[in-house]
Amino acid sequence: MGISGNGACLVLLVGLALSSFIVGSYAGNFYEDFDLTWGGNRPKIFKGGQLLSLSLDKVSGSGFQSKKEYLFGRIDMQLKLVAGNSAGTVTAYYLSSQGPTHDEIDFEFLGNVSGDPYVLHTNVFTQGKGNREQQFYLWFDPSKNFHTYSIIWKPQHIIFLVDNTPIRVFKNAESLGVPFPKNQPMRIYSSLWNADDWATRGGLVKTDWSKAPFTAYYRNFNVVDAKSSKSFSDSLASWQTNALDAPSRRRLRWVQKYFMIYNYCSDFKRFPQGFPAECRN
Repeated sequence: MGISGNGACLVLLVGLALSSFIVGSYAGNFYEDFDLTWGGNRPKIFKGGQLLSLSLDKVSGSGFQSKKEYLFGRIDMQLKLVAGNSAGTVTAYYLSSQGPTHDEIDFEFLGNVSGDPYVLHTNVFTQGKGNREQQFYLWFDPSKNFHTYSIIWKPQHIIFLVDNTPIRVFKNAESLGVPFPKNQPMRIYSSLWNADDWATRGGLVKTDWSKAPFTAYYRNFNVVDAKSSKSFSDSLASWQTNALDAPSRRRLRWVQKYFMIYNYCSDFKRFPQGFPAECRN
């Protein structure tokens, strides 16, 4: 996807400006903070707990989850996604509680054939109900290098960020009768799995198993837990208001103008009787 000269300049300016916004410098240890939950020997932890990989082959994918649960805070994780022909694969990185009325905050990376961009799929579930999808292309190749994907979860809103650039804000719309995830602690999950029945061009492009195993890498996990209220408020000083500040709003508008490819809040065919209430918030 091409980027205009102005867009490229903005990418550079954003990269230079955001160094002051990075939360903390502590990188968690995957041995201490996560359990490898499925996939046999496909998930692996390296370098003394500083690097984790998930793999997918024709037999199985793999996954991991956090040992702890969190209720509000900021989660950062650096990912390097499956390189080359990743069509049919999905790398999911999300927060979730359990049960039929679970809450969930999703990043899902939908693979594609070589040379075509990944699709970043986001969703928010409240009390078991999702269907709040927004999808984006990224302004870089996420398989070439590590990039940081973050969730800020506060009682007022949920912010999705890529390299500290906000791409989506889901606001608390309880005043309009829309449930908001605020009562159920959630764990961090990630998985790499085959979804070639829907993931790439609606299932038209299938997984090329001759390219297996497919591997994604993780590093520099960081969490700022709201339970440490002083740490949370200090580390999120730049986000402490209920709304994004002016530079962040400009970055959000830039992403949504140039890189958003689907927004459920503008899908007239899907909602002919009117958009969900939160779309007016």
